Amino acid sequence: MPRFLLALVLPLAAALFATGGHAQTYPGRPIKFIAPFPPGGSSDLLCRLLGQKLAEALGQPVAVENRPGANASIGHEYAAKQPADGYTILIASSSALTVNPYLYKRVGFDPIADFSPISMVASAGQVLVVHPSVPATSVKELVALARARPGKLNFGSGGKGNTSHLSAEIFKLSTGIDVVHIPYKGTVQAVSDLVAGQLQFVFADMVPAMPHIRAGRLRPLAVTTGTRSAVLPDLPTMSEAGVPGYRTGVWWAVMVPKGTPDAIVGRLNAELGRIVKLPDVQEKYASLGVSTEHSTPQYVTEKIKTDTLEIAKVLKAAGVEPE
Repeated sequence: MPRFLLALVLPLAAALFATGGHAQTYPGRPIKFIAPFPPGGSSDLLCRLLGQKLAEALGQPVAVENRPGANASIGHEYAAKQPADGYTILIASSSALTVNPYLYKRVGFDPIADFSPISMVASAGQVLVVHPSVPATSVKELVALARARPGKLNFGSGGKGNTSHLSAEIFKLSTGIDVVHIPYKGTVQAVSDLVAGQLQFVFADMVPAMPHIRAGRLRPLAVTTGTRSAVLPDLPTMSEAGVPGYRTGVWWAVMVPKGTPDAIVGRLNAELGRIVKLPDVQEKYASLGVSTEHSTPQYVTEKIKTDTLEIAKVLKAAGVEPE
């Protein structure tokens, strides 16, 4: 073969061999799965469930690491700075990916430039819950109470810009009520203080709220999805309960640091697509009030872009400025 042809063919062959090698040898050691929220919340439980199934599929331990703080920015920034070799993966929530750039002057990561998406893995709405001492058994009664006591009712959230915060801000804008925001480091903590009577209401994830609802420690008023929840089938949607057009929710995606080989991205995407179809996984998702999702990496990127534009309008209307 002429030398000039060898000069063209050999680098191409080396590249193809390297790509195939990644697929054949990965993984060769344990994987870190970063959960950027505190233990016990939806992101943490989804991370642990998927991590267990990935470990079984890949034949290597998958260790969950909780790195909460700054509405998940700390965990995302940490994951973004890890080697792009497939041995650090992240469960990312839509609130961190689409909201944080409007909340903080320094975010520490870029959702598009610093990460390669693997796939969507879950989506969910929230449930509006009040403390039993609150004299409101419906959304309309809660609105009437807030109007009668402007600035006197407190609502908790998982942090400024968290989905629970945005849900309440949209509620405020839709009804014209004046209520006070009390931010926490996670929705689990907000729900705990609601149970303790320190707050009047929270737009909570299903995961931390359901045990308290079942035990009668919290009173549910409505869900934020467009249709009723299978977990609480008798509970109306916010739209049905008197706030027309109201709909909010959160989605989760698995991401890896930018530059992770395509072969590894493809392998993880295929495994997650298989995992979310497993009967026991679907049963666990349903018990958490969460829907299974699977997508292409490209879909996640487009979802980030479109949701970011919509969130910007809500935050502007709510007067939220970056800190």
